[in-house]
Amino acid sequence: MNGFRDREDAGRRLAAELRAYAAERPIVLALPRGGVPVAYEVARALGAELDVWIVRKLGVPWYPELGVGAVAEGNYVHLTDEVLRRVGISRDELGALIATKQHEVAQRVRRFRGERSAPGLRDRTVILVDDGIATGGTVRAAIRSIRAQAPKRVVLAVPVAAADTIEALSAEVDRVVCLLSPTDLYAIGLWYQDFRQISDDEVAQLLDRARDERLATAERARAEANPSELDRARDERLETEASRSEVDRAANERAATAERPRADASRSERAEKESTTHVR
Repeated sequence: MNGFRDREDAGRRLAAELRAYAAERPIVLALPRGGVPVAYEVARALGAELDVWIVRKLGVPWYPELGVGAVAEGNYVHLTDEVLRRVGISRDELGALIATKQHEVAQRVRRFRGERSAPGLRDRTVILVDDGIATGGTVRAAIRSIRAQAPKRVVLAVPVAAADTIEALSAEVDRVVCLLSPTDLYAIGLWYQDFRQISDDEVAQLLDRARDERLATAERARAEANPSELDRARDERLETEASRSEVDRAANERAATAERPRADASRSERAEKESTTHVR
């Protein structure tokens, strides 16, 4: 396997390796934004709930590319002590950085989840999905913050990741599913033909679509399990439509009845005018 056509292709290939988890009714958590199209395909194939898990890297203020840790949902903070000692960031600077990133986490939670509460993870199988992993700092923070919610198991599923990174992360989860683990990753985008940026709007649309599809599937399942319920719903709909027709017909009749005296009066008035004209 040389790579993937796009994130959707990667998600479908990943889903094929995860089908055994469908019976556990897992929840699929995506790291936005790039992980969401991949996770959408996984959740769809497994008939699973799809949501996001928000994590923000803590970058050194004067060198943001260098991470000293990460913050995640649930007020989780992960710090890399070795990097902190090396860069010499002060306690005040670190506190301000953490507060800023926690605010960003809260904003993105509202953007993608709206008024819905965070998904319950206790005693559930959680499948954490991203579109690729390079150094793994953000993913590690996500895993540990999810672990703090006491899930039954955590499965890390990713199309491509650096070999040494995925080996290190395997100790953090119950299982790793990684389709490609090159020793020389270079950049995640090199393993995709189409690795365009994903917008916030696209993330929100995929999450909404996943929820709508699960609701439709659940309704079909209920109808198939209880055909009489489906018949009752159909009868109620027909009765409602018939009632509306009856109301409309009655309203039309009332309108016609009310119009009749006016029409008669109008005819009488015309006849009277015509009679007066003849007399003259």
